[in-house]
Amino acid sequence: HVQLVESGGGSVQAGGSLRLSCAASGYRHTTYCMGWFRQAPGKGREGVAAIDGAGVTKYADSVKGRFIISRDNAKDTLYLQMNNLEPEDTATYYCAVRLNSGCPTLAKDFAFWGQGTQVTVS
Repeated sequence: HVQLVESGGGSVQAGGSLRLSCAASGYRHTTYCMGWFRQAPGKGREGVAAIDGAGVTKYADSVKGRFIISRDNAKDTLYLQMNNLEPEDTATYYCAVRLNSGCPTLAKDFAFWGQGTQVTVS
């Protein structure tokens, strides 16, 4: 079965950096669209970045130029490098995979999710 496990969250000061990881198993990791999403208290789950099987990436406007999504197919791992973090980036971050064609950026289009990792920026 599909399993996604995030790690790398923590607390940092504004301007700092964190790298999130998402270990994937249970499917052919190299083929499908994967994404990072976040959810702050009282808000809906929003797309942060996505990457398809060919390595094409998409970003939310709020993180363009600061976050980088990447995947290491040999390690079955998805990454999110977060630089110049802002207090507004504080949220629980989730990775997700879509096992259908296409690489959208809405949470409703992704079927499998990790448990989330907390990022706090002060």
